[in-house]
Amino acid sequence: MGQLVVLGFDGLSAADEVLNRLRALKAQHLIDLEDAVVVERDADGKVHIKQAVNLTRLGATSGGLSGAFWGMLVGLLFLNPLAGMAIGAGAGAGAGALSGSLIDYGVDDDFVKQLSATIPNNSSAIFVLVREVTMDKVVAEILEWKPRVLNSSLSNEQEARLVEALKQA
Repeated sequence: MGQLVVLGFDGLSAADEVLNRLRALKAQHLIDLEDAVVVERDADGKVHIKQAVNLTRLGATSGGLSGAFWGMLVGLLFLNPLAGMAIGAGAGAGAGALSGSLIDYGVDDDFVKQLSATIPNNSSAIFVLVREVTMDKVVAEILEWKPRVLNSSLSNEQEARLVEALKQA
């Protein structure tokens, strides 16, 4: 189970930029992201939520591949593997997309909506569910956006160290 950290930023694009930086750091194996959600509150107070993982697309892809495989095997029994593969892929993609849209993975949607209501207009926040992190290197990479800790599942001691590291900017 990962640790959840919610960081707030001034400006609408800051959370997106930080997510892009975190993805680059993931490629360097400095952070292992389980899930991330970007929230933006525009000047009118309208909240926009962007999930980093599109579960509908992921479910459709995995369901389509699985359905194609099993459809081809069943099609072999009836001497028509191509038709079986096509029918299996279609059925698998549909079932996968449906299950992907119904599943709640990572950061809880209700928690995101509840905390999003508290961020000010013309600002953004990022909800990051992290498995592992090299804290000092990651913090150094995001300091330029002047993040504020809005919430976390870290222990009090860990959260205090994070807040102190972010204040150094």
